[in-house]
Formats: sequence, C-alpha cells, structure tokens
Amino acid sequence: MNKARAETFSDGVFAVAATVLVFAILVPDVEDGLLANALLAEWPSYAAYAISFLTIVVIWVNHHVVFDSMDRIDRPLLFLNALLLLTVAVIPFPTGVLAKYLQAGHDQQAAAFAYGLAMSSMAVAFSCFTLYARRFRRTYVPLDWIGFSFGLFLYPLATLLTLASYRLSLAIYALITIFYLVLPILRERLAGSSD
Repeated sequence: MNKARAETFSDGVFAVAATVLVFAILVPDVEDGLLANALLAEWPSYAAYAISFLTIVVIWVNHHVVFDSMDRIDRPLLFLNALLLLTVAVIPFPTGVLAKYLQAGHDQQAAAFAYGLAMSSMAVAFSCFTLYARRFRRTYVPLDWIGFSFGLFLYPLATLLTLASYRLSLAIYALITIFYLVLPILRERLAGSSD
C-alpha cells in the first residue's frame, strides 16, 4: 500500500475541512454606521471557528506523527483513516450550527450537544486509527495513551454536560483543544530528553 497517497488524500480532506469552517462566519448586512457593532456581535462565530480550526490542526499534526512513525500501512488502516477523515470533514457543520445558535440566543444546548457528538465521534475514530496503527510503528510515542484516552473521556462527558450547562461544555471543548495543542510539545520534549 502506498503511504504517500494516503497522506496526500488525508491532507486534502484536512485542508478542505479547515477552509470550509470560515463559511460559518457570515458577513453582516447592516445599515450605515452599525457595522462595528454587528461585527462584535459575531463573536460566537469567531470563537467556534477558532476552536474548530485549532482542533483540525491538532488532528492533522497528530495524524502526521502517526503516519511518519510507520514503515508501511495496510487496507484496514486505510479504512480506519477514511473513518477518521469522515469525522473531520463533518466538523464545519456542527461548528456552523453552534455559532448560529449561540448568536441567536436559543437552542444553544442542542447546538452544543450536536457539536459534542461530532467531536466524540472524531475522538473514537482517531483512537481506533491510532491503536490500529501501532502495529506498523517504528518508534514508541511517549504518552500516546494519554492523548486518545483524554479525548475519549472528555468529549462524551462534555457532550452529556450540555444537558446541565452548555456553557460548561463549551469551556471543556476549548480546554480539550488547548490540551491537545500542548501535549505534542510535551511529547517532543520527553522524547528529546531521553536521547
């Protein structure tokens, strides 16, 4: 199986998903002199965009780490990769729903729940992909079990918490993104200190 083709296809899906996110930010249609306030009122769209974009970047970076550590791949891994890409490609939809209904002031709970379902699905798909890929890896990745178990636990928890507080869930979604931005840096430092 050609690893380079799988990576190229994956990169294309990541790039499209990250790009499509921006379409959830609508250009305000306002009367003369009201544009500044209308742009400020779009903050839910900016926040949802930033969290989802950074999440896609984190998935892309970690995806590359997994692929770079493998000598070869097989057909089941390609299908697991496709499942992961399916969940990544859908991220713009719940991001747009979340941004729209945070701004609308109603149905925020349902929107945050839908976002959490998408992210939980992505966490499951990435964990399956990562666990299966272990059989082809040349090197051990420090703390990789923390990475996928953290998302497998917190995304569904935050999704369920939307039933009590969508604001708490949104904070947890943001914290998960920050965690996944920091974890690879810690991994590299640990790997560098063991050399």
